[in-house]
Amino acid sequence: MQEQYHRWFSPRLQSDIEVLVFGHAGYPVVLFPTSMGRYFEAKDFGLIESVSWFVDQGLIRIYCPDGVDSRSWYNRGIHPADRLRTQVQYDSMIKDELFPLVRQQSGIDRVCTAGCSFGSYQATNFSFRHPELVRYVFNMGGVFDIRSMLDGYYSEDVYFNNPPDFIPQAQSPSFTDLFVVLGTGTHDMCWDANEQMAKILRGKGIQHWLDVRENRPHDWSAWREMFPHYLSLIHA
Repeated sequence: MQEQYHRWFSPRLQSDIEVLVFGHAGYPVVLFPTSMGRYFEAKDFGLIESVSWFVDQGLIRIYCPDGVDSRSWYNRGIHPADRLRTQVQYDSMIKDELFPLVRQQSGIDRVCTAGCSFGSYQATNFSFRHPELVRYVFNMGGVFDIRSMLDGYYSEDVYFNNPPDFIPQAQSPSFTDLFVVLGTGTHDMCWDANEQMAKILRGKGIQHWLDVRENRPHDWSAWREMFPHYLSLIHA
């Protein structure tokens, strides 16, 4: 499997950003890390290996960017408004720094975003904020509501970065062919969050699949089963 390492100084984050890219060709998938996870997490936990067939066949190319959760949502030492500010900067980095690389390598304008656990928040939040850039969203064990991480603070920025709040009112022509997967299990602590998100998407008429797997936990073992199945749904 071809593997590329990219590192650059992000003017938006005012720090270096690191990205691993797996594959030589194929439909681009931007895979976000879990809570406080790093760019190498998906490789270390076997998630990349679980989809090696798609990558080796040149059907899929996976981009794994670093996360900034330790500086944003999990940074209790700064004001919630500053946590939001870092998240907004991260969103901008993905859109204006990573996506140009993705388009340059793939020639594709609307990609797939994916994530496990808190990575699903990033995948979903980004996709509904920028639906003109995303065609597929694959969530595994997803959590979507970040209000509990803000110590009661609420603002316009919170609203526009909290999917259960802003998605019901969001409008875009790109919603007509957006496809969202909500993967969870009956032993997943985030099952209810996925049921609630499915209800929101049904209300908006957005194509989605709520995939509830019997006895599957909130764990990499379940996500390694889900990810190959979901990638098989991509039609370039």
